[in-house]
Amino acid sequence: MRTKIQSFGRFLSGMVMPNIGAFIAWGLITAFFIPTGWMPNENLAKLVGPMIVYLLPILIGYTGGKMVHGVRGGVVGAVATMGVVVGSNVPMFLGAMIMGPLGGYVIKKFDEAFQDKIPAGFEMLVNNFSAGIIGMVITLLAYLGIGPVVQALNNALASGVQAIVNAKLLPLASLFIEPGKILFLNNAINHGILAPLGVQQAAQTGKSIFFLLETNPGPGLGVLLAYWLVGKGIAKESALSAIIIHFFGGIHEIYFPYVLMNPILILAVILGGATGVFTFVLLGAGLVATPSPGSIFAELAMTPKGGYIPVLSGIALSALISFLVSSALLKKFGQEEGDLFAAQDMVDQLKGKEAFHAVKKPANVKKIVFACDGGMGSSAMGATVLRKKIQEAGLKVEVVHSAINEIPEDADIVISHKELTERAKAKAPKAEHISIETFVNNPIYDEIVNRLKK
Repeated sequence: MRTKIQSFGRFLSGMVMPNIGAFIAWGLITAFFIPTGWMPNENLAKLVGPMIVYLLPILIGYTGGKMVHGVRGGVVGAVATMGVVVGSNVPMFLGAMIMGPLGGYVIKKFDEAFQDKIPAGFEMLVNNFSAGIIGMVITLLAYLGIGPVVQALNNALASGVQAIVNAKLLPLASLFIEPGKILFLNNAINHGILAPLGVQQAAQTGKSIFFLLETNPGPGLGVLLAYWLVGKGIAKESALSAIIIHFFGGIHEIYFPYVLMNPILILAVILGGATGVFTFVLLGAGLVATPSPGSIFAELAMTPKGGYIPVLSGIALSALISFLVSSALLKKFGQEEGDLFAAQDMVDQLKGKEAFHAVKKPANVKKIVFACDGGMGSSAMGATVLRKKIQEAGLKVEVVHSAINEIPEDADIVISHKELTERAKAKAPKAEHISIETFVNNPIYDEIVNRLKK
């Protein structure tokens, strides 16, 4: 069940994460040019509406279709998404997440059924007209039938969420968000659920609290501070660097093993998260777009004019409560020599993975690619670590990072989470594939460097 949830969550977030730049662009335009923005401009503010109504949903629909059947699936998915966009009067992110993959799936099945039945010389004609006809049919279906249904579901979901906000019960969301993050559902929760809700709320009010629920770095910061000040062994020694990576770099995955090292610390992040959400609600905090990664710099960049005190107060109080609870729990239940590597192994066991696995070993390595869902978080961090080690060894090997669906064709070695290895192999079948679970403090990096030296 956990694996299925993670897979579904990765698929949802995979439609949003490649388009985070577009969401941030829209958020910045909103923050600057709406009547209550930093630089109010009635003419430039006209961009806000069309971007959220048309551009962002169509980008999501295209990405969803492309995930299913490449560029051809992306084109049909984008066309199909237009049906729900025009057939509703609210930003149709939920509809895009349905119609994009559906359009890609239908054209994929058509291609599979007819790829061996097209006469020579008619390939382009059949391909173009099949995509056009299928796109037209699905778009009409979406406009006449699916669009109104999705809008009704969207309105019901929005009403339910608003009721929770009005009842001041939103802090209870931390009961699900914080443990979900520890189980590596952070991208699914943020980009698959909260971000689309936040965009719709921000379109109406200019900001949204939903952008702060999962991305708040406070709870994780509190845990790491506690390990740094009252922890023991390697966990204490590595906590300071983890704080920098987490709080300033925005890579939240760095603190997950510290919690799993002593699972009772889940109470600390839940209480810290709930405190932060309560503060956000009380002070009316919100961001104009999702901060990605969840760095304090990204949080501040997405904060609207006049909103810094509410945002910083929520982050600070959540970190304080998490730190106090974590410190007390570590003093009472802390391990004798807090073994961080044992905790990282626990992560492997939770997800049923091995530490690493090499598929094959090419003789001449020129490019190493780190791949993850969005190509921006853990893969970027891992690439930085290995690149530095390779440079120190005096080797001339290129190390880059990318999304799992954008792995370069000339990759010699691909490093990814074990759960993503099959997808990576499909994208780069000729490369060596190394599966890992931890992108920091992983001994496999030194093994790779030593192997390259030889």
